[in-house]
Amino acid sequence: MKRGIVRGAMTVGLLLLLAVVWLGWRALSLPSRQVSAEPIDAHEVDAERVADALARAIRIPTISLSRDADPDAAAFRALHEELERRFPRVRATLSRERIADWSLLYTWPGADPSLAPILLAAHQDVVPIDPGTEEAWTHPPFSGAVVDGVVWGRGAIDDKGSLIAVLAAVESLLEEGFAPERGVLLAFGHDEEIGGDAGARGIARSLEERGLRPLLVLDEGGMVALDMLPGLGAVALVGVAEKGSVSLSLTAEATGGHSSVPPRQSAVGIAAAAVRALETERPPARMVDTMRATLATLAPELGVLPRFVLANADVLERPLLRALAGNEMLDAAIRTSTAATVIHGGAKSNVLPKHVEAIVNFRIIPGETVEDVVAHARATVADERVTIDIAPGTPAREPTAESPTDSAEYLLLQRTIAARFPDTLVTPYLVVGGTDARHYTAVCENVFRFLPFRVDTETRTLLHGTDERIAVAELAGAVGFYRELIRRSQEAL
Repeated sequence: MKRGIVRGAMTVGLLLLLAVVWLGWRALSLPSRQVSAEPIDAHEVDAERVADALARAIRIPTISLSRDADPDAAAFRALHEELERRFPRVRATLSRERIADWSLLYTWPGADPSLAPILLAAHQDVVPIDPGTEEAWTHPPFSGAVVDGVVWGRGAIDDKGSLIAVLAAVESLLEEGFAPERGVLLAFGHDEEIGGDAGARGIARSLEERGLRPLLVLDEGGMVALDMLPGLGAVALVGVAEKGSVSLSLTAEATGGHSSVPPRQSAVGIAAAAVRALETERPPARMVDTMRATLATLAPELGVLPRFVLANADVLERPLLRALAGNEMLDAAIRTSTAATVIHGGAKSNVLPKHVEAIVNFRIIPGETVEDVVAHARATVADERVTIDIAPGTPAREPTAESPTDSAEYLLLQRTIAARFPDTLVTPYLVVGGTDARHYTAVCENVFRFLPFRVDTETRTLLHGTDERIAVAELAGAVGFYRELIRRSQEAL
């Protein structure tokens, strides 16, 4: 009997050893997915000139408030006039169209019209300043102050910095007499911060009507993260897909009346309980294809233990998901996220409201749908006193398809990033927010999301936050990046 137990234990031990050896072999044999690239050209960017152009653009508050509010025509008109003054060669050489009133589409024709153009996208609009935070800014949010090598103000990163860098790149190439074989399109939407339904969607529809299918589209999204994970160094995150989104309205109904004779649970309490249920019972974590690609790309560049774990993500999925869930940024990439954003109801401290509404925003992971989220919310709350519907005036968007990373177009982008940012890992990733890029998937398979800026943890919090700013050196480097991408795109693909 004892001998049988010993033999059984030895067999189990041997099997475990073989499993570990097999997993170890998988980790060690995983090839690097990084590429080498010739250094970026030595063109010297006039950093002061580009910084001044961005500062002037920031001073024009092209704010998107809501889908119900009309764009500030005077602000957008002023920005368009400023861009024409700052970039006279672009104005003289490229054709410019206004779409949906305030979005801009520039066309730089190529010598060979049979070659599909590349499309560089950015957006003109910015989010408003949170009321009451104006005094917290080191420099006023629309001052466009340039101090100690930094441009300050709303839109510096999101997304006027990119817009100005693209135009500066084209302007400098025109100064040199560069004439493209492959055409270049510049698409600058005016309503990205409220969904891009008029701007980027209108531009994409216009391209579709003309039968124009860009070779690739590059919009905002990922950046070069300097502190993503210990031991990695700088990582360039190239968005190849983005999550969907839906905002649900939770309307709680209860008996109103005087607060001196309250029910066991008021409408406020019912709504609060519904929100708590959704925050507690979140959709489960899942290892989606984009995250698998991210882990497989980073694994060969890591030390022994993390390489072992990431290389075997398929086998070690459950413990790996638990580990990823401990990081807020990574957790958002492995599940449909839940964010309670608005709650309102009641008019007086001694009056019980009959109706209280809460808004909960979900960012939907690939593989799940808007319908799945609505079903999850209703099943989780399960309270007949609460009505759950898609919030009026908010678009429901499905997750996008994933752009291929085994294409010549992705390789072009990867090599351009490697040329601009030596010693930086390049990886595909899932964009957890929303961008104008989703609208261009109707006309292009190779839609990528990357801003050529280096950011650390603090800098990432500046997007839509207080003290948004960009270093002049990063801005000048972005000009070099876009110049290089345009040049490299002329090669046969």
